[in-house]
Amino acid sequence: MPEDLILPCLYAFFASLGFGFLYNIHGFGIFLCGLGGMLGWLVYLITAPLVHSPIIQSFFAALVISAYSEIMSRVRKAPVTGYLLIAFLPLVPGGGIYYTMKYCVDGMTDLFVSKGLETMGIAGALAAGVLLVSSTVRLITDFHRHRKDSC
Repeated sequence: MPEDLILPCLYAFFASLGFGFLYNIHGFGIFLCGLGGMLGWLVYLITAPLVHSPIIQSFFAALVISAYSEIMSRVRKAPVTGYLLIAFLPLVPGGGIYYTMKYCVDGMTDLFVSKGLETMGIAGALAAGVLLVSSTVRLITDFHRHRKDSC
């Protein structure tokens, strides 16, 4: 069981690390970006037996990655987008997009529609997870700022 989690998480770590080099992340930040990708993939894999849906798995992984990125951006005083974009790359449904277009070109309408809907669901779940966390952080930040200004 643990080896089923370790290797895919290491692959996600090194994939995120590679994109960190591509996006010109420097120093210890590149390791933290890779750690975010590994954390997101770990959540995705752990939630698989619980929910049995790649869309819901992607949503939970997006929540964790977004929270991680918000925390790292505050701790390191860096933009959240660097951590967020690189950590999300292992979760992007690139294979789903490829197979959706392959089924479309091959004229397999049923597979095209089902794979396309699943791919759009995953992309939407990722976006919803980011939106939920960033909106919550924004509300909390504005509340504390407003409270501090009124005192």
